[in-house]
Amino acid sequence: MAKAIPRKNRVVITGLNTANPLGLSVSETWQALISGKSGVDYISLFDPAPFETKIAAEVKDFRITDYISRKDGRHMDRFTQFAVAAKPASY
Repeated sequence: MAKAIPRKNRVVITGLNTANPLGLSVSETWQALISGKSGVDYISLFDPAPFETKIAAEVKDFRITDYISRKDGRHMDRFTQFAVAAKPASY
């Protein structure tokens, strides 16, 4: 059996940002976490009437125009918009 060679991997964090059900920034998310808040609520982004589940963890108050132009945002799926918004501003 071959012996595992330990690796010296390094990670560099160049910035932090987030878009999630608890907040749209790291500080807002952290405050919600330490306050014990939940990101789960009744679904508001579409009509959940045809579905059995009426609750979800949605990202609320998210506007892509806070990060990029409306024109560019229209050409992206919502998950891609979250990735763009969560990109650190230092890039």
